[in-house]
Amino acid sequence: MATPAAPLIELDGIRKTYNLGLPNEAEVLHGVSFRIGRGEFVALIGPSGSGKSTLLNIVGLLERMTAGSYRIEGDEVAGLDDAALTLRRRTALGFVFQFHHLLPAFSALENVTLPALMREGRVSPAQRERARAVLAAVGLGAAMGKRPGELSGGMQQRVAIARALVLEPPLVLADEPTGNLDTASSDEVFALMRRMHAELNTSFLVVTHDPRLAARCDRVLELVDGRLVRDDAAAGSGG
Repeated sequence: MATPAAPLIELDGIRKTYNLGLPNEAEVLHGVSFRIGRGEFVALIGPSGSGKSTLLNIVGLLERMTAGSYRIEGDEVAGLDDAALTLRRRTALGFVFQFHHLLPAFSALENVTLPALMREGRVSPAQRERARAVLAAVGLGAAMGKRPGELSGGMQQRVAIARALVLEPPLVLADEPTGNLDTASSDEVFALMRRMHAELNTSFLVVTHDPRLAARCDRVLELVDGRLVRDDAAAGSGG
């Protein structure tokens, strides 16, 4: 009998408290636990103020949890110093945000090579070719030399997805990646993420307010008031 694959990330009893020890102390995550395996495409939903952004920041190693355990590929991250967290973030994670955060003075190609530049201080010829290939894969082979201001909103978000995937991280975190787009562009960008997920077997954790998109994920996590109240397969997963 084959041994089940270890989860890609494991969160156990995650708590986050702001202003710890002060009169305005507030716990916003109350013991959240879940796992994401390799190749999963997961939606994270919940009302405003439910803790989604805080949880995503913890998963993305942008904020530290107050209590609990968080393991990436079996390694506990709680005890890592800031330098080690930064290195882990650059090697294990890709990010796509609602606002693409592209550098306006850089071309699409230069924006996609930024993760390599930040991780290694230089961009090798092989990494530049990889960036070209990923841009071509997201349908921007003819727009590599254009700056963000010359691209539509949907095209800018395609650049952001290419940037998140260029170093082939095992997990991409997407925070409302279609929230700033019209319906048609939103559907195109989501379909692109699903296609890249299938081709690269990259795991995705996608925060969304759009129930249509959540229903097209493989699995839905729902936060309410800092607690995980739902973890199940989406009704219309796969598309």
